[in-house]
Amino acid sequence: MKTNIFKKITIKQANILTVIAIFLVSLIFVVLLVDEMYYDYEGAMQQSFEYPKTELLDRVQVEEKLKSILIKTILAIVTLSFIIFAISMGFYKILGILLQDDTESFMKFFEKASKGKESLNPDMMFFEDFKLLATYANKMVETINDQKLELQDLNKDLENRVHLKTQSLDKLLASQRQFLRYTVHETNTPLSVILTSIELYTMKNKKDRQLLKIEAAVKNIFNIYDDLSYLVKKEQVEYPKVAINIGKYIDTRIEFFSDVAQMSKVEFSYVKPTKEIYVFFNETKLQRIVDNNITNAIKYTLADEVIDVDIKQVGSNVRFCISSKSKAIKDIDKVFDGFYREEKDGDGFGLGLQMVRNICDEENVSISVSSDKNKTVFTYMFKMMGE
Repeated sequence: MKTNIFKKITIKQANILTVIAIFLVSLIFVVLLVDEMYYDYEGAMQQSFEYPKTELLDRVQVEEKLKSILIKTILAIVTLSFIIFAISMGFYKILGILLQDDTESFMKFFEKASKGKESLNPDMMFFEDFKLLATYANKMVETINDQKLELQDLNKDLENRVHLKTQSLDKLLASQRQFLRYTVHETNTPLSVILTSIELYTMKNKKDRQLLKIEAAVKNIFNIYDDLSYLVKKEQVEYPKVAINIGKYIDTRIEFFSDVAQMSKVEFSYVKPTKEIYVFFNETKLQRIVDNNITNAIKYTLADEVIDVDIKQVGSNVRFCISSKSKAIKDIDKVFDGFYREEKDGDGFGLGLQMVRNICDEENVSISVSSDKNKTVFTYMFKMMGE
């Protein structure tokens, strides 16, 4: 505890008192010094008048005495300067210690207050300024602690609400996944029956335009079914890789979608590779890449145009390229984003190419796209089997 004499002193008042104290000490030293020098000098002057001026030796002695008084005066002034400096440093050192003490009290207070409830006793402060700051700091910490408690209660309430909502959402998502699995499973049978019935009918009868439309629509639904089946099962099912003759495989997919292309007034141009080219890939994933590119080409190629499909070995890679004349893609960087479609009123959800990109990322298949008013080209580079 500090003494009651300085109980309400401020930093400004302490500085003023220090200056006054130094001034008074300096004044006392000056008065004492001047008094002593005055008597010495007066004694020397009186002594000089007591001797005849003709006595040279006595005059020399008087001058020597005056010189010694002058030297003594200079030394006294220098000593006084050092004494005043030392006193000044002493006073400021004391003030510095008191300031440091109050500052450290604040630092310890804030360190403890950051971890829990803490209060600072203003009476422990020396300076009145810090006492006032201590009062404000206590109020601030108290307000912060109250707000912290309110936030904790609010967070608990929000956590409970989020937990309940999450549980409801998890149940909803689980039900949705179950519904999709059931729907996908149940859709396969009627689609297969329809396609089989069409094939059996065309074996006995000629295909007419209406039947061709039905077959094309069913094949489009089959493609959507395959996409949904892959999306639903991809997290639970392993897709093993096998050796696939990619030239022959693409030929079967083109044949599958030939009726769909015919209904859209486009046709395929595909020249099979002169030699067998194999890739080590999962057939389901490969089908998603190939089918989505073929159906997109059929959908966006201009009427009476040709869809060029090309398979070629390029070094240790296999290049699958599909191109046609269509409207230029405005934003190539977004065509593989989910739910993105160039034409807002077009069919589909824009998920096919996102699925294609995800599979290509998983299997290290590089993709490149170019598009202008003359041609749109999608190119995929697969690793050749054995490379």
